[in-house]
Amino acid sequence: QEPIDDAEMSFLDHLEELRGTLIKCAVVFALIVGVIAYFMRDFAFILNYPLEEIRAQYPQLKTELVTNSPMGIFSVVLSICITGGFILSLPFFLFFLGQFIAPALTQRELRVLLPTAFAAFLLFLAGAAFSYFFLVPSTIRVAFELNEMLGYQVLWTADKYYSMLMWLVLGVGASFEFPLLIVLAAYIGLVQVATLRKYRRHAIVVFFIIAAIVTPTPDPFTQTIFAVPLMILYELAIWVSAFVTRHKRTA
Repeated sequence: QEPIDDAEMSFLDHLEELRGTLIKCAVVFALIVGVIAYFMRDFAFILNYPLEEIRAQYPQLKTELVTNSPMGIFSVVLSICITGGFILSLPFFLFFLGQFIAPALTQRELRVLLPTAFAAFLLFLAGAAFSYFFLVPSTIRVAFELNEMLGYQVLWTADKYYSMLMWLVLGVGASFEFPLLIVLAAYIGLVQVATLRKYRRHAIVVFFIIAAIVTPTPDPFTQTIFAVPLMILYELAIWVSAFVTRHKRTA
C-alpha cells in the first residue's frame, strides 16, 4: 500500500512541518493557560473539590490552605496552570500530531491512528478523573487520619497541595495509557498475547511498584486503590490485543 501523500519531502521540510506542529501546540497551550489564569479563582475552587469532599466527612478538618513563603503563591499558580492547561490542551495536541504524521501513513495505518489517538485521550481522561475523584480524596483522608491519630495540627500549604494534585492527576492519567501501548506492541508483533498471559503475575508486582512511586502516601490501601484499575486495564489490554491480532491475520 502506498502512503496517502506521495509527495517527497526533504529532511528540512519535515523539520519545518514539525516546527509548525510544535508552534501550534504551544499557542493552544498558552491560550488555555491564559484563560485559566484569567479565571484562576474558579479553577482553584474546582481543584479544591477533593479537600471539600473530605471536609464533609470530617467537619473538624481545616481545609483553609496557606502559603508560608513569598514565592509559594507562584508555585500554586504554576501548578494550577500546568495541570489545567495540559489536560485541556491534550485533544488539540493529539489532533496536531495526527495532522503531522498522517501524510506518511497508508489508509490502513490511518484507520489505526484515529481510534488510537481517541483511545489515548479517553484513557488519560479516565485516569485523571479516577485520581481526582477517588485517589486524591483517599490520600487526603489517610493523611488526615494519621495526623489526627498522632495529635498533630493539620495546616497544609497551598503549593504542596496543588503539587500533589498535579503529580497524582497527571501521573495516574499517564499510567492509564499503558494498555494502549500493550495493544500497539501486540499489533505490530513486538509481544505475543500468550506472553502477556504468561507474565500476568509479574505485571501485578509491577503495578504495585508503579503505585508506590505515583502515590505520595506509603499506606497499602491507597496503593491498592491505584493498582486494581491497572490490573483490570491489563486484562482488558490482553483481550483487545487478542482481538486485533486475530483481525490483522484475517484482514
